[in-house]
Amino acid sequence: MDAKPKNSLPVAQQLILLGVILVIIFAGTVTPKIIAMINTKTAPASATDSGVDFPQSETDNTDTGVPFEGLSIHAKSAFVWDIAEQKVLYQKDSDVQLPLASVTKLMTALVAHEVLDENENISIDELSIKQDGDSGLATGEVFNRLTLSDLVLMSSSNDGAFALAAAAGNVLKPNSGAHSFVEAMNIRAKEIGLSQTYFRNPTGLDISKTEAGAYGSARDMAFLMEYIVKNQPDILAFTKENQARVYAETGDSHDAENTNYYVDEIPGLIGSKTGYTDLAGGNLVIAFDAGLNRPIVGVVLGSSHQARFTDMLLLVDETQKYVQKKTTE
Repeated sequence: MDAKPKNSLPVAQQLILLGVILVIIFAGTVTPKIIAMINTKTAPASATDSGVDFPQSETDNTDTGVPFEGLSIHAKSAFVWDIAEQKVLYQKDSDVQLPLASVTKLMTALVAHEVLDENENISIDELSIKQDGDSGLATGEVFNRLTLSDLVLMSSSNDGAFALAAAAGNVLKPNSGAHSFVEAMNIRAKEIGLSQTYFRNPTGLDISKTEAGAYGSARDMAFLMEYIVKNQPDILAFTKENQARVYAETGDSHDAENTNYYVDEIPGLIGSKTGYTDLAGGNLVIAFDAGLNRPIVGVVLGSSHQARFTDMLLLVDETQKYVQKKTTE
């Protein structure tokens, strides 16, 4: 029998020593992976939480080659929604409830479309004309519902929106006018699932210096636009044009200009709606086809009168980079 060496270590100590050696040998490769896993699990919430495989940053405009990374926009809130894939591409404080301004008219047009026949004649009354803003309409003019709705969404006519609401409200409840219509708008918002949205008037005009005519979130407005794109896309058709001439049933004509000055800068535009008041700042909601029947909705709320457009152009550009990146993978 061989004699046991006097300097040999107990088995337990040998195993411990072996473990230390293995850690030293593999630490260079294992440790970074462990750290990366920890960092991934503890990273702050971003667009990645919704299934997007790139990070979100809003600190600067550095072009890293990764879509949306380093993006900085002026808007208080923003949301980019991929309708086809049903996922978020970008978000910035997207659930904050903010004044909607004339983005409200998307719901006004939708509910009027659902209540009134497209050839229903609507008279412009004195109460409608008293709404802020002048879109050139006159008391006593008569429009069919489709024409008036086109005018409202394209030129953001407040008197036209109020006339639509009053006519549809009287159908819902005789002699109730716009009041019943606003109630219907709020019911419809709940049915669609817009949990952060409610309306106080059909125009989105500020009620006072501290109270807006409607409130909602960027996420809600994206889902409202998605609903319209999927179910009633025809009501958006006029919003793709720079300008158009519309005719009243009484023979008068009106030249309307799109309040979205950048319709030609957005490729594949499906529809858009602007909004601006003192309380809201600059708002913009668009839907566009990013290619191969890939409808995308973009929303910016709480920007400035001009920056709402530059904000949106940045989001459209980053979205196109993302779609191109995914199609080449």
